[in-house]
Amino acid sequence: MGFPILIDIAVRDLGAAVAIATAAREAGAAGVRVRDAAGERAALDPSVVASYLAGIADGIGYLVDLPTTGNAPYNAARRILSFDRATGGRSGVVLRTGSGDEVSRATAPDPAATDPVRRWAEYATVLTRLWESFPREALIADQERARVVDPALISAIDYEGRYYRVAGPLDGPSSVQGRPVLAVADPGELGWDVVAGSADVVVVERDRSAEANTALVAALATTDRERADIALLGVVSVAPLAAVEARAVADDLSAWVTADALNGLTLAPTGNPDEIVATIHALVPLLASRPAGPTLREGLGLRTFVGAAR
Repeated sequence: MGFPILIDIAVRDLGAAVAIATAAREAGAAGVRVRDAAGERAALDPSVVASYLAGIADGIGYLVDLPTTGNAPYNAARRILSFDRATGGRSGVVLRTGSGDEVSRATAPDPAATDPVRRWAEYATVLTRLWESFPREALIADQERARVVDPALISAIDYEGRYYRVAGPLDGPSSVQGRPVLAVADPGELGWDVVAGSADVVVVERDRSAEANTALVAALATTDRERADIALLGVVSVAPLAAVEARAVADDLSAWVTADALNGLTLAPTGNPDEIVATIHALVPLLASRPAGPTLREGLGLRTFVGAAR
């Protein structure tokens, strides 16, 4: 039985990225995570790269790294939702900790606040509430009565915390997948209670995965969410391998997923572009479950999100 697979890349060469994303789609991966750095080296802007790739290697999901640093949450929410609309519900973000931005700093309720974890939690709350603020049901498109939307269904979020003050709502309808996927790649830094409150996907390193499911379930007990609302993905670097080696690696990774109660894997293939493509074609079909539906949420085994602005 297969499970969802993401391919992890940091892009410095768009031509190579197209080949890798195409290979991921052909091999049955649920999506591609696009990072903003390769180790100490800067990579191309993930949102730009993902938009470019989605126009060529479509039919697969894209998660883009989004640090709080330099990204006002209202602007980020609009950009990601526009990308999600263009891809038919195949988008999301890996929200990363950081500092603030010039726009938010000008209206921050508490300019002295600096805790990156609390900032992250507020940012995640603003993002998700904005993504829910204009439900698709509000679109009427009634030409006879000259009504485009039902304003009664669109709600300002009127959020005010220590780091952000955002009124909203967004100016476009919510996603066909309910809202874009919000992923976490640093649960140890954030803490499981924070993660459980907002994340749809949590990525864990292999040396920290044994207790991850237990910690997540315990944290969820204090929320109104269930374990099925979050996909726990193990991340692993994969050296170049030939087809004859792939079965042994696949068996090892499958055993890891089962032992640690993971929901899937994020693979970070290494090597030159040709080696990465070969690794994807050799390994991913042995592991991946074909996406259950057209959206990224469905590809990751998550339910379509149903909610309303709070």
